[in-house]
Amino acid sequence: MSVTTLPPAPSPCFPPVEFVVDGVRRFGSGSTHTTTPQVYARVRLDSVLGAAIADAYVAAPVRDERAYTAYAAFCRETLQQYHLLVGRPEFGGLGVAVRIVDEDPYADVESMVEDVRHHRLKVFASAASGNPHPYLSDGENDMFRAVHDVFGHAGSGRGFDRHGEEAAWLKHSAMYSPLAARALTTETRGQNCAQIFRYGAGRFAEQKAALLPRLFSDPRLVRVVGKEVRLAARC
Repeated sequence: MSVTTLPPAPSPCFPPVEFVVDGVRRFGSGSTHTTTPQVYARVRLDSVLGAAIADAYVAAPVRDERAYTAYAAFCRETLQQYHLLVGRPEFGGLGVAVRIVDEDPYADVESMVEDVRHHRLKVFASAASGNPHPYLSDGENDMFRAVHDVFGHAGSGRGFDRHGEEAAWLKHSAMYSPLAARALTTETRGQNCAQIFRYGAGRFAEQKAALLPRLFSDPRLVRVVGKEVRLAARC
């Protein structure tokens, strides 16, 4: 396994959006120990671990039928979360108006979070990205992008750098069943690590429908250690 060492990256933190945090709480989850904004603010992705996850993602097949059960659960649970996101508040929803747009709508996380605080969100259309998913339809992928931006990032108070993506994966995992969370890991932790550690900022990693090793996809292996949050087991 080769390792890419990256310079320390800024990791912006901000107060999580309160109505999002409340919605996640009402949605219910099999939560991990990392439940407070103070803990998510300490999440860091170690470069050795990130490179190992990237290598596992790159080595995975584009389409693996053994992953389909997990992806089916992932789709069902994402749809439930999307209904919570856009549902009318008088019926228990969060009332966020989602628009699918043909260009990347946000230059930074602050712009996205400001929109979410006003109950609106723009999502870069999957159909416009030129990187089709081998299992999800464009509509399913768009719904996932919406719920991950809101529940993962706006809900954890973390941005789009490698540490923020790690915190968002950890936060959003708590809203999925263990089976569906394995697909979530491929879609977030796996693809992000491949882009950051193997392809660089100018190229998105190819989307895949496969499962990473359980060592990389089980959020229960993440523990608070001192002032940081890291993987408890060795990779």
